[in-house]
Amino acid sequence: MAPLSILIVGCGIAGTPFATFLLSNPSQYAKEKPHITILERASTPRPQGQNIDIRGAGVTIMRKLGIETAVRNSITHEEGVQFVDDRNGIWIQMAADKTGKVQTGTSDLEILRGSLAEICWKRSRAMSREVQSQGGKGIEYIFGDYLESLEQDGEKVHVRLAKSGEWRSFDLVVGADGLQSRTRQMVWGEKGEGERVRQVAGMYGAFFSLPKTSNDSLWRRWYSAPGRRGVMVRPCDATQPDRMTAFMMIMNLTDERLRSAARDGRKGAEAQKALFAEYFEGMKWECPRIVDEMLKADDFYYDMIAQVKMEKWSKGRVVLLGDAGYCASPISGMGTTLAFNGAYNLAGAITQHPNDLPAALATYETKMRPIVDLAQRLPLGGQAPYIINLETAWGIWIRNRILWLIALSGIVELASRFAGPPADKVKVEEFGLSQLEEWVEGDDEK
Repeated sequence: MAPLSILIVGCGIAGTPFATFLLSNPSQYAKEKPHITILERASTPRPQGQNIDIRGAGVTIMRKLGIETAVRNSITHEEGVQFVDDRNGIWIQMAADKTGKVQTGTSDLEILRGSLAEICWKRSRAMSREVQSQGGKGIEYIFGDYLESLEQDGEKVHVRLAKSGEWRSFDLVVGADGLQSRTRQMVWGEKGEGERVRQVAGMYGAFFSLPKTSNDSLWRRWYSAPGRRGVMVRPCDATQPDRMTAFMMIMNLTDERLRSAARDGRKGAEAQKALFAEYFEGMKWECPRIVDEMLKADDFYYDMIAQVKMEKWSKGRVVLLGDAGYCASPISGMGTTLAFNGAYNLAGAITQHPNDLPAALATYETKMRPIVDLAQRLPLGGQAPYIINLETAWGIWIRNRILWLIALSGIVELASRFAGPPADKVKVEEFGLSQLEEWVEGDDEK
């Protein structure tokens, strides 16, 4: 049979690892390996992005990709989290576990999403060049374009690229294009998005970077304001020692402006900034500084905090991967673990069933469903956002004193472990895919 032709929509932390694993199959000659195209709407890989972490099974898969050195060279070195009050007083601090053996609130592998996406993209490019040197086709990257239409006929998926106007046909299309996946909307229909994308506790979040000040350090500082509003300021990576990242959060179930702004995506950034400036006007701590920097930020990103719930992640010859199919939300601490596991399991399933895509997609569903179910179970039955982000100043005062008592009791480590994500409960199956050699910066240029 001819090699599979596969289109991956999205050049993020799920799509490129999937391509790398698929090309690493040692049982295929280079000319038999799939012909892969990666389509990315952005004109270049986006360097920005919020702080994320790699945990448990995600670490195992990171090592299988051969990118541990590159990742460790790019981490933020966050020391842990401090809950602070209006005067920047610390009520409790929970340190990161630097051993990688305990799932606390801060992982030993904290990294900016953009940094990890770039590492994964460069790793896939190195694998592509290796396959091409052996006579295979490798990976074609298309930046600055997106899908305008998609049709299936049972044997192929036919897509039209919006900017070039070109029609192309593939054996399989993989939607790895995030929470607001256009691939999902095109194939499953926009009408059902309200049921598939389920907001968590009425939460909306904004991410951006800002200059570092004397109050900033390698500790994440978490400030809560009345009205279920909050701000985190966190360290960037070693390449940006003079900058920090910020996450601003609002919980509100009634203000339709917040939901409408989320639907506008990146094109609505100015209106989104104005909304957050309004919500944080008059707030204490360092909120005036943070709002001012938000209004100037050129890497601002806003969206609802949500999970994606679907009964099935494939339809015909289209399959969803990562956040597009099963986003667990940023507050789960499991997003990267899910993305890496999805990439690995989908590649493994296709390796097991190279001539039977329906069987491969069924295997992928079977392997990923328990992992996704585990990752999407939020702490305290989903009530944690309400417990942490309180409505009144009095409620925040009580919460801070409870945190102080926990710190005084000496059970901070135990409490931190209890709050940590369940990444260690995810097992990594062996599919016979190659353990890749450790990749270092510059290998993809050789």
